[in-house]
Amino acid sequence: MTTHTLEVPGASLYYEVRGTGPLVALVGAPMNATSFAPLADLLAADHTVLTTDPRGINRSRATDPERDSTPETRADDLSRLIHHLDAGPAAVMGSSGGAVTALALVQAHPEQVHTVIAHEPPLAELLDDRDDVRAQTADYVATYLAGDVVGAWTKFFDQAGIGIPADVVEQMFGGERDPQDVADEHFWFVHELRGSAQWLPDVALLRDSPARIVIGVGADSTGQICDRTSAALAALLGVERTTFPGDHIGFVDHPGPFAVRLRDVL
Repeated sequence: MTTHTLEVPGASLYYEVRGTGPLVALVGAPMNATSFAPLADLLAADHTVLTTDPRGINRSRATDPERDSTPETRADDLSRLIHHLDAGPAAVMGSSGGAVTALALVQAHPEQVHTVIAHEPPLAELLDDRDDVRAQTADYVATYLAGDVVGAWTKFFDQAGIGIPADVVEQMFGGERDPQDVADEHFWFVHELRGSAQWLPDVALLRDSPARIVIGVGADSTGQICDRTSAALAALLGVERTTFPGDHIGFVDHPGPFAVRLRDVL
């Protein structure tokens, strides 16, 4: 693995490169490159693997940390990284907010991408109950801004349909924490989360894209909000969803089986 930075308008992007072969980019938001490292190590046996911290998160410093991170801005960042590596067109596997980034990238720069795997994009505006979801999101962001971090995460997990016991949430977010984790959390809640959840894809553009669009969902995500959002997007695109091991973060919890499945899809 080699580590680098790339200066782009408004940010200094941290990124990592592993292996040789066809280019695969693994993209999260807010998850950073470290979350994808075990999967990237496995794929590097036969691929060039790009991982990065999205702008404003961890090692990718934003010039103006109070400016929102939009899917279009992150897609432009990813486009610049792919161009800089001069190894495209690429396969892009984006998860959660990173899946939204990947979809925005293929809309803006279809020539740079031959396959997009959008794993559980949280596109809440595609849901029938979007107004309720939007209100819930505004409520837990307000709870966070009021200083109740544990309460905000509790509401977030409830909305997401991810069952985490209250005492575990308290242990995760209520005690002494790493300052960088706290800074990344703040940036996500305040400047990134709503932009991803409320982004509307150009369905006609995606349908007509020369790139292959794969909508992924975790085998264990049944009933979660991203199960619903990925189903809604797949229906609009007229495609069947592709199942991956685990749940929303299956690539973290089960990198070996996830890598096998990802290779099959690629």
